[in-house]
Amino acid sequence: MLLYMGSIPLDVVPRIIARPAPGSVYRSPQLYARLRADMDADNSTDALATLWRYKDGFWQPCINNATNSLPESNGYIYIEANGGLNQQRTSICNAVAIAGFLNATLVIPNFHFHSIWRDPSKFSDIYDEDYFVKHLQNDVRVVDKVPDFIMERFGHNLSNVFNFKIKAWSHIQYYKDAVLPRLIEERLIRISPFANRLSFDAPPAVQRLRCLANFEALKFSKPIATLSETLVTRMKEKSMASNGKYVAVHLRFEEDMVAFSCCIYDGGDEERKEMNAAREIGWRGKFTKRGRVIKPGVIRMNGKCPLTPLEVGLMLRGMGFGNNTAIFLASGKIYRAEKNMVPLLEMFPLLQTKETLASAEELAPFKNFSSRMAAIDYSVCVHSDAFVTTQGGNFPHFLMGHRRYLYGGHSRTIKPDKRRLAILFDNPRIGWKSLKRHLLNMRTHSDAKGVEMKRPNESIYTFPCPNCMCRLNRTEHSRPNRTR
Repeated sequence: MLLYMGSIPLDVVPRIIARPAPGSVYRSPQLYARLRADMDADNSTDALATLWRYKDGFWQPCINNATNSLPESNGYIYIEANGGLNQQRTSICNAVAIAGFLNATLVIPNFHFHSIWRDPSKFSDIYDEDYFVKHLQNDVRVVDKVPDFIMERFGHNLSNVFNFKIKAWSHIQYYKDAVLPRLIEERLIRISPFANRLSFDAPPAVQRLRCLANFEALKFSKPIATLSETLVTRMKEKSMASNGKYVAVHLRFEEDMVAFSCCIYDGGDEERKEMNAAREIGWRGKFTKRGRVIKPGVIRMNGKCPLTPLEVGLMLRGMGFGNNTAIFLASGKIYRAEKNMVPLLEMFPLLQTKETLASAEELAPFKNFSSRMAAIDYSVCVHSDAFVTTQGGNFPHFLMGHRRYLYGGHSRTIKPDKRRLAILFDNPRIGWKSLKRHLLNMRTHSDAKGVEMKRPNESIYTFPCPNCMCRLNRTEHSRPNRTR
């Protein structure tokens, strides 16, 4: 035994080949190239015809209108809504709820100019201000400005008004205990910033006001609504092969989104340099702090990488959407669009955006205003027969809630399991039939999760049942269906 062991050279070290963990590497282009022929030959399903298990849900809006007259106001509340379109929307609805709870008069919220969105739009540029005020008149007083006799006390300067610095997700009781006494004393208070300054959970009366503001009182301004209706009509006209049905996809593959994710794609050294530069410009020093460890493979395995246009196309084709499906793409400027959009357009040649549906003249009044452009995308998406979300954020969360409110409690939304997608798209041995089976199961899961109740610490704007909607029994639900 000793002689045998001694015959092995001591300087030989076994070579261990470390293989990347499944789902940690972006190999979707190779998968697409390998499966494309089988994909193109497959015309076995029509997803839009069989997409949702329930054409309508068993829920309907039931926000009761107030009947009592409003008592004398305790004072005026002025808030600054910061962030993008839907973060501002959260602030507006929460402000309505707080003003109603404190029996205060709400001043039309001021939109804080942000260096990222760079949109100077005012409330009336985005929303129908007159409709908003009138729709809330029996529940909350809303005025367009603070009266002069109040402003005189502060030298007509809002910076002299006491500004509450309120912690995020504060309970409504805090406003009663801390804010109301000062409001009564001063007659005018300011709250800035106001993003996410009210907890998700609140008494039914407060939730009702949130529902009323978000789903009923907030309507887009006439210019936005008019163009949006035109684009929805054009989208349906381009969807005649599927009886006017179309799919809306919210794609987050802009340069800043890709940079912030710290994910690695297939652009090599050039991509790495571009992303490092973008991170330094947008978040100076955030990603290069000493001790910070970034693991792109782990990020991808955890489902945190933005889906590429190619991956969205692969996913939808695997879910049964044929190449004659009309797609509306809601997105900002796609990173390396000239390269990355090619495979998606190969898979879905009927793809449209607001830029392709509208003329340059029609878009001109909105072009340099990110929130107005987002509002147009939102409107076309909300009326689609299926909405596909590819990344988190306020836009899809509000859309899912709005669609639940419109479509009987069902969001009619495909929300893919991105951890599972990462593994599937990184599998060099998977065939088209196997991939399609997995993706059809994922689509079915989205259908099953379409009707969900709000749970503690979840947003009423995403889950309007049961606070904003009432459940119908099956008998009530079936009656109108017979007459359709």
